[in-house]
Order: sequence, then structure tokens, then C-alpha cells
Amino acid sequence: MIYPFTAIVGQEKMKKALILNAINPKIGGVLLRGDKGTGKSTAVRALADVLPEIEVSDCIFNCSKEAMCDECREKASKGELVFTKRRMRIVELPLSATEDRVVGTLDFERALKEGIKAFQPGILAEANNNILYIDEVNLLDDHIVDTLLDVAASGWNVIEREGISFRHPSRFILVGTMNPEEGELRPQLLDRFGMVVDVKAISDPGLRAEVIKRVEEFSENPEAFYKKFKPEQERLRKRIEIARNMLNEVTVSDEIVHAVAKLCSELGIETHRADIITIRAAKALAAFKGRKEVSLEDVMEVAELTLPHRMKSKPFEEPKLDFDKIESILKNAIQEAEEEREEEKREESRAGEDAEITAKSGGEKKHEIGKTLLPKLDFSSKIEAVKGKRVKSVGKSGRYVDFRLSGEEIAIGATVRAALSRGVRIPEERDFRYKICSSRSASSITVLVDASSSMASLRRMELAKGLIFRLLQDAYIRKDRVSMVAFKNSSAEVVVPPTSSPQLAAKRLAELTTGGKTPLAAGLLKARDLLRIEMRKGYVPILVLITDGRANVSISGDIKREIERISEAIARDKILTVVFDADDFVSLGYAREISEITGGLYYRLKELSEEKIFGVVDEIRRSFSS
Repeated sequence: MIYPFTAIVGQEKMKKALILNAINPKIGGVLLRGDKGTGKSTAVRALADVLPEIEVSDCIFNCSKEAMCDECREKASKGELVFTKRRMRIVELPLSATEDRVVGTLDFERALKEGIKAFQPGILAEANNNILYIDEVNLLDDHIVDTLLDVAASGWNVIEREGISFRHPSRFILVGTMNPEEGELRPQLLDRFGMVVDVKAISDPGLRAEVIKRVEEFSENPEAFYKKFKPEQERLRKRIEIARNMLNEVTVSDEIVHAVAKLCSELGIETHRADIITIRAAKALAAFKGRKEVSLEDVMEVAELTLPHRMKSKPFEEPKLDFDKIESILKNAIQEAEEEREEEKREESRAGEDAEITAKSGGEKKHEIGKTLLPKLDFSSKIEAVKGKRVKSVGKSGRYVDFRLSGEEIAIGATVRAALSRGVRIPEERDFRYKICSSRSASSITVLVDASSSMASLRRMELAKGLIFRLLQDAYIRKDRVSMVAFKNSSAEVVVPPTSSPQLAAKRLAELTTGGKTPLAAGLLKARDLLRIEMRKGYVPILVLITDGRANVSISGDIKREIERISEAIARDKILTVVFDADDFVSLGYAREISEITGGLYYRLKELSEEKIFGVVDEIRRSFSS
């Protein structure tokens, strides 16, 4: 039993974004960003239950009357095509899906048995006229996300591969979810989503209490709970259906279009998608409200969904909309557009009068040559995003980009083609081709800092925070991840989880405090455990330790022995380590010993400037991404 969409408490922006995309899938989908446990997946799965029925053919591509594959078009011309009504459903894209599974590929079974080239549909065929749901979209390979967004924008899946040229309709409501702590999407990909909603946990105690009550009520008797909300579900479904049917009748005045264009320009948004999507979303909202003309209020209401993720912001600041400013820009723009229209009418009237005078006088009218006002062009400097370098490897890691005659994993398509080119259906050993994959060597850097109480603790914190921010400025582009572990009192904690988000780091670091004793062993253990998880995800682990090396709290007994054992484990895990010794005078702590056991680099902080510290870490990072 699916949780009813209308029973979801709070999260109004999320529900609105999903509904508007259901009314007009051409908005381009919605990305739901937020921490785990905030109801993102529940809302997406509940959406299908309030969508109206659709008419589709019985072909493998679920064709509709608006867009058909070649086979359905041929049947329709003969009057043989039959459409049936059915409910939309959710098609989930697994994170492990390959490009072949997503877009479709050669039907190898038919190729081997019958010796013919035939197309085997992928997930994009199944998603046609359904909801395509991608959980943790930020963890997908960029090239797969690019493909999905291209198809979402065009409505067609075009395949040119394995000797096959094929196209079929693929129109779906695209919904992605992600947890920013797991890493951000590249700005180019983020722009391709029509709407982005930051989903946050409900803070109001009354609403939180209502969430508990409804979830418990649903768990105890799902059927009764669903019946309770069924009338409200039906009303919403009917409202969406009416809005869908009305959408083509909704009009937008030239003044509103002009106002939206000026708004995006004033906010410094370069992509034209912002203007287009805002208008489409405003039309969908007007239809949902039962109106056939878009108002200024519609534009303001959808702007918070379509614009913030496209606005420029400083690396450690979240983009925010000033609605007073937006209202002022829109109103002024509409007023300007109305004045221009009135001026055009007056010009047309004067032109008519001039023509009439010229005709009566039988001569030509002379016009004064006025000054042409050219717009002032401001060419802002642009920073070209430097992508992380890629390395080619033979095997399963990364994206399949080519093949060779030896290796580990067979490239099935290339193997079948080699056999068919010789006129045989069953490949022999000489036909075997093996995959060459391309993957990005990204690093995950954990800054482990001593946050205990000492005269130098504030200095250590300043250096650690500065290093985090500098690394994140680059990681935001290079797809690296940066984290911070701080140790004080009797334990260590992950202050900043592995991320490429400067905004997340800024929030977490603002709450960091210092004081207490020095549990160095606990800090090393916490950092090692964190980096081991990152290694399993394919990242190159780098540990940066900032400490005076002194320790006065053990985990279970002998401090010296604990530090030695954990350092040995770090060395076994092949975690790249660099130690910055913050002891102002003679090094009396364990800093040098840790660097020797781990096989890492050792520096005295008083010998280095903040810029040189970053340079050391950055050079290590870059050496493993080339």
C-alpha cells in the first residue's frame, strides 16, 4: 500500500514542484535535495497515485497519441493501433545501471541465434509516459546523468551504437533525489533540472507530532489510512487532470515575459533555461489554480523553485532570493513593457499621420538623424571549469569507452560484431574483444585537527578551516571530496562529512568549538575509519593531520601503543598521510613518530605559511589525479 500523497505533512514546496511537473513534464523535472529521513522518497512514490490515467499503446515503448515509434505510426496509418487507459507508474533507475541498460543496446540473443541486428529496449523505453525516479542522482556517472537530461528535454531517445540507428519516444516526469553530504552535482547538470527544492526537516513541534501520528496510523492499518485520505486524493487527481487539459489554453502576456527576462538578467543568471522554465512553471501553476492567464503572483511563486540553483553565488554562500527585490524588478519590468507598448502605439499613430501628410503634400518627409543608443556591454571574466583528468584501465572500473584484443571483461557488442563481420553467429576465441574503461581518479581528503584546549588551539583551527575552504574551492569543480575530523575531551567527531559542498562545510565549521583534553588516538581511529569507507567508494584517501602531537586521553589503556597500532593500520591501508606539527618549540609529541610509521610527510607549522600548507596538500592531491 502506497502512502497517500495528500497525507504528507508540511514540505509544501516539494509537493508543489512535483505537482507542477506532473501537469507539465516539459518543465524538465525536479531535484529534491535534503538530508536523509525528510520524506523525499515517500513523496515521489506517492505522486503516482494522484496522477490521472493516460492512454498508451501496447508496444514496448508505451507510445501515446502525441509521440509514436515507427511501428506504432505504421499501425496507426492502417487503422490497427489500439490505445488503452492505464495509470502511470514509477520506474526506478538503479545506481549500478550501465549506459547500455539505460538507453538500450543490441539484442545479443537474436544476433547470435538469427544473425540479425535488433534493438533491445532500456530503462528509457520503460520510462516513457511514466515517472523516472533516480535516488541519489549525484552518485550516478556524469555521462549517464547527461544522457537522461538530454532525453528529458527532447522527449526522444536516439541510439547510434553497436551498428544500430534507432529512436523512440521517451517522455517522462523526471524526479531525482540526493543528499548534499554525499557530494554536489556539477553546475552544468544542476542547470538541466527544471526545479530544485531544498527539503529540510520540519522544525515546528506541532507538525512533527502530526508526522509521528500519521506514520504510526499508516503502519497500524494502511488500508484504513488510505481510505481516510481517498476523497482528498481523488480531488487532487481531478484537479491535476483539469490543469493538464487546460494548460494549452493558458496565456502569458508580453509584459510578463519581458518581466521574467529582466528578472533573470538582473539576478545575473546566464542560462536561458531559467526564463523558459519559469514561464512554463507559471503556466502550470495558473492552470492548477483554474486560471487561463499567468499573473505576477504565479511568477513569484514558482521563482523560488526555478531560479536559486541557477544563480551565481560565492563558493561558501547559499544562493538566496530576496522576494522584495524580485517583486520590485517584476513590477518595474511590467511597467516598462507597458510604457514601451504605449510608445509603440503612439509611434504607429504618428507614422500614420506622417504618411497621410506626405501623401497629401506629394513629397517626402525629412527625418532628423538622432543618436543611436547602444547597450553597454560588460564582459565579466569567466573561470573555465577544469575537469579532473581521466585514466584508462582494462576491466570493470569506469565507463566502457573502447575495446582491445586482451583483457579481463569481454566487450559483448564488439565481440558479436567481430563474429558477424566474418559471417558466423557464434563468436570464437579470435573474435573476443575486451573492455577499456575510463574512470576519474578523485581523492577524498580528511583534515584531522586537534581541537583540545591549548594556547595554539585557535591557530590550529584557523589553519584547518582555511585549508578546508581552499580545498573545497577546487573540489567543487574536480569532484574531489573533503572532510574534517576534530578530536577533543575524550572522543573524536566528524565535523564535516566527506563533501564537495562549500555551503555544507561553512555551516558545520561555524558550530565548531575548542577545549578539553587531547584524545589523539581516537582522532586517528575516526579518520582512518572514515577514509576506509571512502576507499571502498573508489576515492584516493589522503589524511592531513594538524596537531602538536601531544596526547593525554587513551581509548583503552596505553596511549603510545594505541597511536602506534593505529598508525600501522593507516600504513597498511595505504592512506597517504601528511603531518603538520604545531608544536611551537621542540617536538615533544607523537607527530614525527606518526609520520614515520605511516610513511607520510612531516612539516613543522612554524616553518610554513598558510599558502604553503595548502600548496603541500594540493600537490599531493593533484599527483594522484593525473
